Amino acid sequence: MKATVQSPPPGKRRASSLWPPGLFLASLAWLPSHAYASIFQGEALDAVANVMSWVVLVIVPVIGISVFWLVHILPEKIAEKRHHPQAKAIQTLCLLSLFFGGMLWPLAWLWAYSKPVLYKMAYGTDKVVHGQDEAAEPSARDKIEELELLLRRVNQLESELAGKSAADGVKA
Repeated sequence: MKATVQSPPPGKRRASSLWPPGLFLASLAWLPSHAYASIFQGEALDAVANVMSWVVLVIVPVIGISVFWLVHILPEKIAEKRHHPQAKAIQTLCLLSLFFGGMLWPLAWLWAYSKPVLYKMAYGTDKVVHGQDEAAEPSARDKIEELELLLRRVNQLESELAGKSAADGVKA
């Protein structure tokens, strides 16, 4: 059985006939003979290379570490914003995640967005206002005033109790 080669229909040429090798080689002759990798030359190129090396060796790692740290404390900030009752534990997990190369970070992220169901069952609420327990610390003067108020109330109750027991003793 003999294979026959079909010629392309009239009006259509093969791709190789559009670009003969001679035309391709002639176009290469018109390309520039020198190519420069930089717009700088000589001393300017050395100065730019020195600046770029310092940027790569000093500034890029500092920015990289800062971004890594800021991303890893996001769950902690989210937990505080949402008044999560376990925000301190989420903060600890974020800190541990920094030392374990970010492997614990997704857990901290999920924990920050979760609703603490067991906490609500135990304490009756699933939100805790953070930062107010330190700021709401009463001063010594407030404590003394509160003690004096409580002492007056105790004395008043004792006098009422003594008056009742005297009245009960008279009736009996």
